[in-house]
Amino acid sequence: MVLLTDIFYLIAASLFILGLKKLSSPKTARVGNLLAMLAMLIAVVVTLLDKQIVDFSFIIAGVIIGAFIGTIAAKKVEMTAMPQMVALFNSLGGGASALVAFAQYMRHPQSTDAFILGTIIVSILIGTVTFTGSVVAFAKLQGIMRGAPIVFKGQKWVNVLIFAVLIALAVMIIVRPSPMAVMLAILCLSGILGVSTVIPIGGADMPVVISLLNSLSGLAAASTGFVLSSNMLIIAGSLVGASGIILTNIMCRAMNRPLTNVLFGAVGSDGGAAAGTGEKRQVTGYSAEDAAVMLESAQNVIVVPGYGLAVAQAQHVLHEMALLLEENGITVRYAIHPVAGRMPGHMNVLLAEANVSYDQLFEMEVINDDFQHTDVALVVGANDVINPAARTKKESALYGMPILNVDQAKTVIIIKRSLSVGFAGEDNELFYDSKTMMVFGDAKKMLTELVHYLKG
Repeated sequence: MVLLTDIFYLIAASLFILGLKKLSSPKTARVGNLLAMLAMLIAVVVTLLDKQIVDFSFIIAGVIIGAFIGTIAAKKVEMTAMPQMVALFNSLGGGASALVAFAQYMRHPQSTDAFILGTIIVSILIGTVTFTGSVVAFAKLQGIMRGAPIVFKGQKWVNVLIFAVLIALAVMIIVRPSPMAVMLAILCLSGILGVSTVIPIGGADMPVVISLLNSLSGLAAASTGFVLSSNMLIIAGSLVGASGIILTNIMCRAMNRPLTNVLFGAVGSDGGAAAGTGEKRQVTGYSAEDAAVMLESAQNVIVVPGYGLAVAQAQHVLHEMALLLEENGITVRYAIHPVAGRMPGHMNVLLAEANVSYDQLFEMEVINDDFQHTDVALVVGANDVINPAARTKKESALYGMPILNVDQAKTVIIIKRSLSVGFAGEDNELFYDSKTMMVFGDAKKMLTELVHYLKG
Protein backbone atom coordinates (compact mmCIF):
# COMPACT_ATOMS: atom_id res chain seq x y z
CA MET A 1 0.00 0.00 0.00
CA VAL A 2 2.87 2.35 0.84
CA LEU A 3 4.48 1.75 -2.56
CA LEU A 4 1.16 2.38 -4.33
CA THR A 5 0.68 5.60 -2.38
CA ASP A 6 4.15 6.83 -3.35
CA ILE A 7 3.44 6.05 -7.02
CA PHE A 8 0.24 8.10 -6.96
CA TYR A 9 2.05 10.93 -5.14
CA LEU A 10 4.73 10.87 -7.85
CA ILE A 11 2.03 11.09 -10.54
CA ALA A 12 0.39 14.01 -8.72
CA ALA A 13 3.73 15.80 -8.31
CA SER A 14 4.47 15.37 -12.02
CA LEU A 15 1.04 16.74 -12.93
CA PHE A 16 1.61 19.74 -10.63
CA ILE A 17 4.90 20.54 -12.36
CA LEU A 18 3.45 20.04 -15.84
CA GLY A 19 0.41 22.14 -14.96
CA LEU A 20 2.60 24.94 -13.62
CA LYS A 21 4.63 24.86 -16.82
CA LYS A 22 1.51 25.22 -18.95
CA LEU A 23 0.23 28.07 -16.79
CA SER A 24 3.15 30.18 -18.02
CA SER A 25 1.40 30.78 -21.36
CA PRO A 26 -2.15 32.09 -22.00
CA LYS A 27 -2.54 29.52 -24.79
CA THR A 28 -2.02 26.54 -22.49
CA ALA A 29 -3.17 28.02 -19.16
CA ARG A 30 -6.59 26.34 -19.27
CA VAL A 31 -5.00 22.90 -19.76
CA GLY A 32 -2.46 23.67 -17.04
CA ASN A 33 -5.23 24.55 -14.62
CA LEU A 34 -7.04 21.27 -15.37
CA LEU A 35 -3.84 19.26 -14.86
CA ALA A 36 -3.21 20.97 -11.51
CA MET A 37 -6.80 20.27 -10.45
CA LEU A 38 -6.40 16.60 -11.36
CA ALA A 39 -3.14 16.46 -9.40
CA MET A 40 -4.79 17.94 -6.33
CA LEU A 41 -7.70 15.50 -6.61
CA ILE A 42 -5.29 12.54 -6.74
CA ALA A 43 -3.24 13.88 -3.83
CA VAL A 44 -6.29 14.50 -1.61
CA VAL A 45 -7.99 11.16 -2.34
CA VAL A 46 -4.80 9.12 -1.85
CA THR A 47 -4.00 10.96 1.40
CA LEU A 48 -7.47 10.35 2.81
CA LEU A 49 -7.36 6.65 1.93
CA ASP A 50 -3.77 6.15 3.03
CA LYS A 51 -4.22 7.64 6.51
CA GLN A 52 -7.24 5.41 7.16
CA ILE A 53 -9.28 8.10 8.84
CA VAL A 54 -11.79 6.63 11.28
CA ASP A 55 -14.49 9.30 10.94
CA PHE A 56 -15.01 11.11 7.64
CA SER A 57 -18.01 13.13 8.87
CA PHE A 58 -16.21 16.46 9.22
CA ILE A 59 -14.23 15.90 6.03
CA ILE A 60 -17.33 15.15 3.97
CA ALA A 61 -19.11 18.15 5.50
CA GLY A 62 -16.12 20.35 4.67
CA VAL A 63 -16.04 19.09 1.07
CA ILE A 64 -19.74 19.79 0.59
CA ILE A 65 -19.65 23.25 2.16
CA GLY A 66 -16.42 24.18 0.37
CA ALA A 67 -17.71 22.95 -2.99
CA PHE A 68 -20.92 24.95 -2.52
CA ILE A 69 -19.07 28.16 -1.63
CA GLY A 70 -16.55 27.67 -4.45
CA THR A 71 -19.26 27.07 -7.04
CA ILE A 72 -21.22 30.15 -5.99
CA ALA A 73 -18.06 32.28 -6.00
CA ALA A 74 -17.02 31.05 -9.45
CA LYS A 75 -20.44 31.87 -10.92
CA LYS A 76 -21.27 35.09 -9.06
CA VAL A 77 -17.97 36.93 -8.58
CA GLU A 78 -17.45 39.43 -11.40
CA MET A 79 -14.14 39.81 -13.19
CA THR A 80 -13.51 43.13 -11.43
CA ALA A 81 -13.68 41.32 -8.10
CA MET A 82 -11.32 38.51 -9.12
CA PRO A 83 -8.30 40.11 -7.37
CA GLN A 84 -10.30 40.25 -4.13
CA MET A 85 -11.22 36.58 -4.49
CA VAL A 86 -7.60 35.62 -5.11
CA ALA A 87 -6.61 37.57 -1.99
CA LEU A 88 -9.24 35.67 0.02
CA PHE A 89 -8.00 32.34 -1.36
CA ASN A 90 -4.48 33.27 -0.30
CA SER A 91 -5.75 34.07 3.19
CA LEU A 92 -7.54 30.73 3.45
CA GLY A 93 -4.43 28.85 2.35
CA GLY A 94 -2.24 30.59 4.89
CA GLY A 95 -4.83 30.31 7.65
CA ALA A 96 -5.34 26.59 7.04
CA SER A 97 -1.59 25.92 7.24
CA ALA A 98 -1.30 27.88 10.49
CA LEU A 99 -4.26 26.07 12.06
CA VAL A 100 -2.98 22.61 11.11
CA ALA A 101 0.47 23.41 12.53
CA PHE A 102 -1.05 24.83 15.72
CA ALA A 103 -3.25 21.75 16.13
CA GLN A 104 -0.19 19.53 15.75
CA TYR A 105 1.57 21.53 18.48
CA MET A 106 -1.43 21.15 20.78
CA ARG A 107 -1.22 17.36 20.31
CA HIS A 108 2.49 17.29 21.28
CA PRO A 109 3.26 20.54 23.16
CA GLN A 110 6.26 19.07 24.97
CA SER A 111 7.95 17.64 21.85
CA THR A 112 11.73 17.64 22.15
CA ASP A 113 12.32 17.47 18.39
CA ALA A 114 13.77 20.89 17.60
CA PHE A 115 13.24 20.47 13.85
CA ILE A 116 9.52 19.71 14.20
CA LEU A 117 9.09 22.61 16.62
CA GLY A 118 10.90 24.91 14.22
CA THR A 119 8.72 23.91 11.27
CA ILE A 120 5.58 24.33 13.38
CA ILE A 121 6.64 27.85 14.33
CA VAL A 122 7.55 28.74 10.73
CA SER A 123 4.23 27.44 9.48
CA ILE A 124 2.27 29.37 12.12
CA LEU A 125 4.25 32.55 11.55
CA ILE A 126 4.12 32.57 7.75
CA GLY A 127 0.57 31.19 7.60
CA THR A 128 -0.82 33.79 10.00
CA VAL A 129 1.03 36.67 8.31
CA THR A 130 -0.41 35.46 5.00
CA PHE A 131 -3.90 35.20 6.47
CA THR A 132 -4.12 38.67 8.01
CA GLY A 133 -2.10 40.33 5.24
CA SER A 134 -4.38 38.83 2.58
CA VAL A 135 -7.48 39.94 4.49
CA VAL A 136 -6.12 43.50 4.48
CA ALA A 137 -5.36 43.23 0.75
CA PHE A 138 -8.95 42.07 0.20
CA ALA A 139 -10.29 44.98 2.25
CA LYS A 140 -8.22 47.49 0.25
CA LEU A 141 -9.28 46.04 -3.10
CA GLN A 142 -12.92 45.83 -2.04
CA GLY A 143 -12.96 49.43 -0.83
CA ILE A 144 -13.60 48.47 2.81
CA MET A 145 -10.28 50.13 3.63
CA ARG A 146 -8.76 53.07 1.79
CA GLY A 147 -6.57 51.96 -1.11
CA ALA A 148 -3.91 54.58 -0.41
CA PRO A 149 -1.02 53.67 1.94
CA ILE A 150 -1.91 53.80 5.64
CA VAL A 151 1.19 54.87 7.54
CA PHE A 152 2.08 56.08 11.01
CA LYS A 153 5.25 57.38 12.63
CA GLY A 154 7.79 54.67 13.42
CA GLN A 155 5.84 52.02 11.52
CA LYS A 156 8.92 50.29 10.10
CA TRP A 157 10.54 50.08 13.51
CA VAL A 158 7.36 48.64 15.00
CA ASN A 159 7.46 45.89 12.37
CA VAL A 160 11.14 45.23 13.12
CA LEU A 161 10.39 45.03 16.84
CA ILE A 162 7.50 42.60 16.32
CA PHE A 163 9.66 40.38 14.14
CA ALA A 164 12.49 40.44 16.69
CA VAL A 165 10.10 39.43 19.49
CA LEU A 166 8.78 36.59 17.28
CA ILE A 167 12.30 35.28 16.75
CA ALA A 168 13.00 35.46 20.49
CA LEU A 169 9.79 33.58 21.34
CA ALA A 170 10.57 30.95 18.71
CA VAL A 171 14.04 30.35 20.18
CA MET A 172 12.50 30.12 23.66
CA ILE A 173 10.11 27.36 22.59
CA ILE A 174 12.77 25.39 20.71
CA VAL A 175 15.38 25.60 23.48
CA ARG A 176 13.10 24.50 26.30
CA PRO A 177 9.45 23.47 26.82
CA SER A 178 7.29 26.58 27.16
CA PRO A 179 3.68 27.17 28.18
CA MET A 180 0.98 27.29 25.49
CA ALA A 181 0.74 31.05 26.05
CA VAL A 182 4.07 31.54 24.25
CA MET A 183 2.79 29.84 21.09
CA LEU A 184 -0.42 31.85 21.32
CA ALA A 185 1.70 35.00 21.54
CA ILE A 186 3.51 33.96 18.33
CA LEU A 187 0.14 33.44 16.66
CA CYS A 188 -1.18 36.87 17.71
CA LEU A 189 2.01 38.79 16.91
CA SER A 190 2.20 37.14 13.49
CA GLY A 191 -1.33 38.33 12.79
CA ILE A 192 -0.41 41.88 13.79
CA LEU A 193 2.72 41.73 11.62
CA GLY A 194 0.63 40.70 8.59
CA VAL A 195 -1.66 43.70 9.04
CA SER A 196 1.10 46.22 9.69
CA THR A 197 3.08 44.98 6.66
CA VAL A 198 0.26 45.33 4.12
CA ILE A 199 -1.56 48.52 5.25
CA PRO A 200 1.25 50.84 4.03
CA ILE A 201 1.07 49.39 0.49
CA GLY A 202 -0.89 51.37 -2.10
CA GLY A 203 -3.41 50.15 -4.66
CA ALA A 204 -0.97 50.35 -7.58
CA ASP A 205 1.23 47.74 -5.89
CA MET A 206 -1.56 45.28 -5.17
CA PRO A 207 -0.59 42.93 -8.05
CA VAL A 208 2.83 42.51 -6.43
CA VAL A 209 1.34 42.05 -2.97
CA ILE A 210 -1.11 39.39 -4.16
CA SER A 211 1.71 37.52 -5.88
CA LEU A 212 3.92 37.72 -2.79
CA LEU A 213 1.13 36.56 -0.47
CA ASN A 214 0.46 33.69 -2.84
CA SER A 215 4.10 32.70 -2.51
CA LEU A 216 3.90 32.91 1.29
CA SER A 217 0.82 30.69 1.34
CA GLY A 218 2.85 28.09 -0.56
CA LEU A 219 5.76 28.35 1.86
CA ALA A 220 3.36 27.96 4.79
CA ALA A 221 1.94 24.83 3.19
CA ALA A 222 5.43 23.42 2.59
CA SER A 223 6.34 24.04 6.24
CA THR A 224 3.18 22.26 7.32
CA GLY A 225 4.23 19.38 5.06
CA PHE A 226 7.35 18.95 7.18
CA VAL A 227 5.22 19.08 10.33
CA LEU A 228 2.97 16.29 9.02
CA SER A 229 5.76 14.39 7.21
CA SER A 230 3.77 14.79 3.98
CA ASN A 231 6.03 14.76 0.91
CA MET A 232 3.10 15.73 -1.32
CA LEU A 233 2.35 18.86 0.71
CA ILE A 234 6.04 19.79 0.71
CA ILE A 235 6.24 19.49 -3.08
CA ALA A 236 2.98 21.36 -3.79
CA GLY A 237 3.79 24.11 -1.30
CA SER A 238 7.32 24.53 -2.64
CA LEU A 239 6.02 24.84 -6.21
CA VAL A 240 3.54 27.53 -5.19
CA GLY A 241 6.14 29.34 -3.10
CA ALA A 242 8.82 29.29 -5.80
CA SER A 243 6.51 30.27 -8.68
CA GLY A 244 4.97 33.04 -6.55
CA ILE A 245 8.30 34.60 -5.69
CA ILE A 246 9.44 34.37 -9.34
CA LEU A 247 6.25 36.14 -10.44
CA THR A 248 6.75 38.74 -7.70
CA ASN A 249 10.24 39.41 -9.02
CA ILE A 250 8.91 39.73 -12.59
CA MET A 251 6.29 42.25 -11.44
CA CYS A 252 8.87 44.28 -9.55
CA ARG A 253 11.12 44.38 -12.61
CA ALA A 254 8.15 45.53 -14.68
CA MET A 255 7.84 48.52 -12.36
CA ASN A 256 11.63 48.98 -12.05
CA ARG A 257 11.30 48.97 -8.28
CA PRO A 258 12.81 46.59 -5.72
CA LEU A 259 10.48 44.56 -3.52
CA THR A 260 11.65 46.54 -0.48
CA ASN A 261 10.33 49.73 -2.09
CA VAL A 262 6.97 48.08 -2.78
CA LEU A 263 6.69 46.87 0.82
CA PHE A 264 8.08 49.90 2.61
CA GLY A 265 7.88 52.78 0.12
CA ALA A 266 4.22 53.71 0.87
CA VAL A 267 3.74 54.59 -2.80
CA GLY A 268 0.39 55.45 -4.37
CA SER A 269 -3.04 56.93 -3.79
CA ASP A 270 -6.68 55.92 -4.08
CA GLY A 271 -6.54 56.69 -7.79
CA GLY A 272 -8.95 59.61 -7.64
CA ALA A 273 -8.92 63.21 -8.84
CA ALA A 274 -8.25 64.49 -5.36
CA ALA A 275 -4.85 62.84 -5.38
CA GLY A 276 -3.53 64.98 -8.20
CA THR A 277 -4.10 68.01 -10.33
CA GLY A 278 -5.80 66.27 -13.25
CA GLU A 279 -9.24 67.86 -12.84
CA LYS A 280 -7.81 71.40 -12.80
CA ARG A 281 -6.71 71.28 -16.43
CA GLN A 282 -8.97 71.28 -19.46
CA VAL A 283 -8.79 69.32 -22.69
CA THR A 284 -11.05 68.93 -25.69
CA GLY A 285 -13.39 65.98 -25.33
CA TYR A 286 -14.12 63.93 -28.45
CA SER A 287 -17.20 61.85 -29.19
CA ALA A 288 -17.39 58.13 -29.93
CA GLU A 289 -18.24 59.07 -33.52
CA ASP A 290 -14.99 61.05 -33.83
CA ALA A 291 -13.06 58.05 -32.53
CA ALA A 292 -14.87 55.72 -34.94
CA VAL A 293 -13.87 57.87 -37.92
CA MET A 294 -10.24 57.80 -36.80
CA LEU A 295 -10.27 54.03 -36.28
CA GLU A 296 -11.87 53.39 -39.68
CA SER A 297 -9.10 55.35 -41.40
CA ALA A 298 -6.34 53.33 -39.69
CA GLN A 299 -4.47 50.37 -41.09
CA ASN A 300 -3.30 49.02 -37.76
CA VAL A 301 -4.52 49.50 -34.20
CA ILE A 302 -3.02 48.53 -30.86
CA VAL A 303 -5.45 48.26 -27.96
CA VAL A 304 -4.14 48.93 -24.45
CA PRO A 305 -6.53 47.56 -21.79
CA GLY A 306 -6.46 48.70 -18.17
CA TYR A 307 -8.38 48.32 -14.94
CA GLY A 308 -11.11 50.66 -16.24
CA LEU A 309 -11.98 48.01 -18.83
CA ALA A 310 -12.56 45.49 -16.03
CA VAL A 311 -14.59 47.95 -13.95
CA ALA A 312 -16.92 48.63 -16.89
CA GLN A 313 -17.11 44.93 -17.84
CA ALA A 314 -16.48 46.09 -21.40
CA GLN A 315 -14.28 43.23 -22.65
CA HIS A 316 -17.01 41.66 -24.78
CA VAL A 317 -17.99 44.85 -26.59
CA LEU A 318 -14.29 45.66 -27.07
CA HIS A 319 -13.83 42.32 -28.81
CA GLU A 320 -16.91 43.02 -30.94
CA MET A 321 -15.40 46.35 -31.98
CA ALA A 322 -12.08 44.66 -32.84
CA LEU A 323 -13.87 42.11 -35.02
CA LEU A 324 -15.59 44.91 -36.95
CA LEU A 325 -12.24 46.59 -37.58
CA GLU A 326 -10.71 43.32 -38.73
CA GLU A 327 -13.59 42.79 -41.17
CA ASN A 328 -12.53 46.08 -42.75
CA GLY A 329 -8.95 44.84 -43.17
CA ILE A 330 -7.54 46.65 -40.12
CA THR A 331 -4.94 44.80 -38.03
CA VAL A 332 -5.82 44.76 -34.32
CA ARG A 333 -3.47 43.69 -31.54
CA TYR A 334 -3.50 44.03 -27.75
CA ALA A 335 -0.58 45.32 -25.68
CA ILE A 336 -0.49 43.86 -22.15
CA HIS A 337 1.52 45.55 -19.42
CA PRO A 338 2.65 43.14 -16.65
CA VAL A 339 1.07 45.22 -13.86
CA ALA A 340 -2.10 46.37 -15.65
CA GLY A 341 -5.14 45.67 -13.51
CA ARG A 342 -5.23 44.61 -9.88
CA MET A 343 -3.65 41.15 -9.99
CA PRO A 344 -1.05 39.30 -12.07
CA GLY A 345 -2.46 38.40 -15.48
CA HIS A 346 -5.68 40.36 -14.89
CA MET A 347 -5.93 41.66 -18.47
CA ASN A 348 -5.12 38.26 -20.00
CA VAL A 349 -7.93 36.62 -18.01
CA LEU A 350 -10.32 39.45 -18.84
CA LEU A 351 -9.73 39.25 -22.59
CA ALA A 352 -9.73 35.46 -22.59
CA GLU A 353 -13.22 35.60 -21.07
CA ALA A 354 -14.30 37.58 -24.16
CA ASN A 355 -12.71 34.94 -26.45
CA VAL A 356 -10.00 37.25 -27.74
CA SER A 357 -7.47 35.12 -29.61
CA TYR A 358 -4.28 34.46 -27.64
CA ASP A 359 -2.34 35.23 -30.83
CA GLN A 360 -3.46 38.85 -30.56
CA LEU A 361 -2.13 39.32 -27.02
CA PHE A 362 1.41 40.68 -26.82
CA GLU A 363 3.58 41.35 -23.81
CA MET A 364 5.10 44.81 -23.40
CA GLU A 365 8.64 43.92 -24.42
CA VAL A 366 7.41 42.23 -27.59
CA ILE A 367 5.11 44.96 -28.91
CA ASN A 368 6.56 48.17 -27.47
CA ASP A 369 8.73 49.03 -30.47
CA ASP A 370 5.71 48.68 -32.80
CA PHE A 371 3.88 51.71 -31.43
CA GLN A 372 6.00 54.07 -33.52
CA HIS A 373 4.62 52.39 -36.66
CA THR A 374 1.03 52.26 -35.40
CA ASP A 375 -1.75 54.45 -36.76
CA VAL A 376 -3.97 54.39 -33.66
CA ALA A 377 -3.32 53.33 -30.08
CA LEU A 378 -6.67 52.79 -28.33
CA VAL A 379 -6.36 53.00 -24.56
CA VAL A 380 -9.30 51.67 -22.53
CA GLY A 381 -9.14 52.44 -18.83
CA ALA A 382 -5.34 52.44 -18.46
CA ASN A 383 -3.35 55.28 -16.89
CA ASP A 384 -0.12 54.65 -14.97
CA VAL A 385 1.18 52.05 -17.45
CA ILE A 386 1.13 54.65 -20.29
CA ASN A 387 2.23 57.71 -18.30
CA PRO A 388 5.33 59.39 -19.87
CA ALA A 389 6.23 60.77 -16.43
CA ALA A 390 7.84 57.38 -15.82
CA ARG A 391 10.58 58.38 -18.27
CA THR A 392 11.22 62.01 -17.36
CA LYS A 393 9.89 63.01 -13.95
CA LYS A 394 12.47 61.93 -11.40
CA GLU A 395 10.41 62.96 -8.39
CA SER A 396 7.48 60.85 -9.58
CA ALA A 397 6.60 57.53 -7.95
CA LEU A 398 6.46 56.13 -11.49
CA TYR A 399 9.96 57.20 -12.48
CA GLY A 400 11.95 54.36 -14.02
CA MET A 401 8.97 52.06 -14.55
CA PRO A 402 8.88 50.62 -18.09
CA ILE A 403 5.70 51.82 -19.78
CA LEU A 404 3.89 51.05 -23.00
CA ASN A 405 5.09 53.47 -25.70
CA VAL A 406 1.57 54.66 -26.50
CA ASP A 407 2.76 58.24 -26.98
CA GLN A 408 4.80 57.13 -30.01
CA ALA A 409 1.69 56.15 -32.02
CA LYS A 410 0.47 58.55 -34.71
CA THR A 411 -2.86 59.02 -32.91
CA VAL A 412 -3.86 58.11 -29.39
CA ILE A 413 -7.49 57.55 -28.38
CA ILE A 414 -8.07 57.30 -24.62
CA ILE A 415 -11.42 56.19 -23.25
CA LYS A 416 -11.65 57.29 -19.64
CA ARG A 417 -14.24 58.67 -17.27
CA SER A 418 -12.25 61.78 -16.37
CA LEU A 419 -8.78 63.30 -16.15
CA SER A 420 -8.26 61.81 -12.69
CA VAL A 421 -4.85 60.44 -11.81
CA GLY A 422 -3.99 56.75 -11.51
CA PHE A 423 -3.07 54.82 -8.38
CA ALA A 424 0.44 56.26 -8.42
CA GLY A 425 -1.10 59.71 -7.90
CA GLU A 426 0.69 61.18 -10.94
CA ASP A 427 -0.99 63.42 -13.52
CA ASN A 428 -0.67 62.07 -17.08
CA GLU A 429 0.70 64.53 -19.63
CA LEU A 430 -0.39 62.25 -22.47
CA PHE A 431 -3.97 63.35 -21.80
CA TYR A 432 -3.03 66.86 -22.95
CA ASP A 433 -0.93 65.90 -25.98
CA SER A 434 -2.14 67.42 -29.28
CA LYS A 435 -2.41 63.98 -30.92
CA THR A 436 -4.49 62.52 -28.09
CA MET A 437 -8.26 62.21 -28.42
CA MET A 438 -9.89 62.01 -24.99
CA VAL A 439 -13.25 60.21 -25.12
CA PHE A 440 -14.84 60.75 -21.72
CA GLY A 441 -17.33 58.24 -20.36
CA ASP A 442 -17.91 54.72 -19.15
CA ALA A 443 -15.82 52.30 -21.23
CA LYS A 444 -18.70 49.97 -22.02
CA LYS A 445 -21.00 52.82 -23.07
CA MET A 446 -18.37 54.48 -25.25
CA LEU A 447 -17.31 51.21 -26.90
CA THR A 448 -20.95 50.34 -27.55
CA GLU A 449 -21.36 53.67 -29.32
CA LEU A 450 -18.16 52.98 -31.27
CA VAL A 451 -19.59 49.65 -32.42
CA HIS A 452 -22.80 51.40 -33.45
CA TYR A 453 -20.93 53.89 -35.65
CA LEU A 454 -18.63 51.23 -37.09
CA LYS A 455 -21.67 49.24 -38.17
CA GLY A 456 -22.84 52.31 -40.07
